[in-house]
Amino acid sequence: MVDPVIASRVQFALTTIVHIIFPVMSMGLAPFLVYFTWREVRGSEAVYEQLRRFWTKIFAVSFVVGTVTGIVLEFEFGTNFAAFSTFAGELFGGPLATEGMMAFMLEATFLGIFVFGRERVSDRLYFVSSLAVAAGTWLSAVWILIANSWMQLPRGYELVERGGQTVVHLTDPLAAYLNPRFMFMYVHMQNAAVESVALFMAGVAAYHIFKHYVWGYSVQEVDFWEKTLKIAIVALLITAPLQVLHGDMYARHVHETQPQKFAAMEAVWETDSYVPEYLIAFPTSLDDITNPRAKELFGLGIPGGASWLASGGDPQATIRGLNSFDTEAPPVAIVFWSFRAMVGLGFWFILLAFWGGYRWWRGELLEDDLLHKALMGSSLLGILAVELGWVVTEVGRQPWVVQGVLKTADGVSPGLTGTEATITLAGFVMAYASLLALYSYVVARIIRAGPPSTEELRTFVTEADEPTAGAPGDD
Repeated sequence: MVDPVIASRVQFALTTIVHIIFPVMSMGLAPFLVYFTWREVRGSEAVYEQLRRFWTKIFAVSFVVGTVTGIVLEFEFGTNFAAFSTFAGELFGGPLATEGMMAFMLEATFLGIFVFGRERVSDRLYFVSSLAVAAGTWLSAVWILIANSWMQLPRGYELVERGGQTVVHLTDPLAAYLNPRFMFMYVHMQNAAVESVALFMAGVAAYHIFKHYVWGYSVQEVDFWEKTLKIAIVALLITAPLQVLHGDMYARHVHETQPQKFAAMEAVWETDSYVPEYLIAFPTSLDDITNPRAKELFGLGIPGGASWLASGGDPQATIRGLNSFDTEAPPVAIVFWSFRAMVGLGFWFILLAFWGGYRWWRGELLEDDLLHKALMGSSLLGILAVELGWVVTEVGRQPWVVQGVLKTADGVSPGLTGTEATITLAGFVMAYASLLALYSYVVARIIRAGPPSTEELRTFVTEADEPTAGAPGDD
């Protein structure tokens, strides 16, 4: 039977990998929906109402599935990681509870108005509802990342004896909740969410444009998809370069505060200076498969590149090697390759953004079949990059669940058996796979159906006028 520690870690990893898709979609769509709604209530082109109605459907589905999968994650702290909950509950429980009371309630309350209230409330209140939904979505990430950033860089606490157990006692809330890691994680995550949704929108739009102009299919509302593609490219031109620039600063911060994780990202075993940044590296023997920088490897690297990344510009800077730490190293190969794949995708997104921008500037955006194929193939790569970044963050911290304070193995529920952990793992795999399949099916149906036509929009207005003669007007 599987070790309960391993089964619990795999279960939490799998459920998080699936769950993270839905908040990324919600957080990434939120600013787009605010913009579409603002243009709609100002009386701009009818296409903005189409954009708002179409993408609101996908937002609502993502919100519902994200809520279901997120609540289960919080239960796992009690079922599989009860020792961690007991140890850090005083500090860790506050942000999670605040997320539910503040962010989730704000988002859920105004989402009803935003989804069903367009013909029932004034323009001003409707726009406010879009802002409230977006604020709730982004506030949710604030509290989750406050909790996670404390696990990465614990501050503002002391260890005390309580009931015969050593637990965390909160001594300085500001230091604990606003530690330096939080802003790095929050900016990187939110920008990644918008970038991921921009890629998704561009891929969906490119698919419909490709179908119409290349395959000759009759596609409803082609102008809508052209507008969608242009908005997505603008968002990519902003977010893709910013993500790489901010990622560089984030990596430097990791080197300063979690040197063991940084050493795993670069697979540096011995402390050294002028360390190359390997773009690819393969051991020549299967015996070294877990060590991407094993001796006799095949690799392609930039001399001094890792030292330059760690120090912010000094190729001679020293990087502390994994062998110099007292604790075991994280799974180096997983962290090493996840980091490279994430960074590689980041540069690919920049290329896509400027490729699309250049074609648009030349008036050839609808004619570049290769660009359309690239966008279609990249539509889900933004979410993949987020998943890889999460792997670097969480696997790179191992063997710690709270960096330098509590090991993951010590945070697992003491009474949990391997049988129990394996059975729940199997159950979660089936349940989350089913939810993901159902979500994909519903979103695919929404995309295939396309936006409401302009004739349908006029029908919405006509039907709304009749029963709501006394409805509040635009105040």
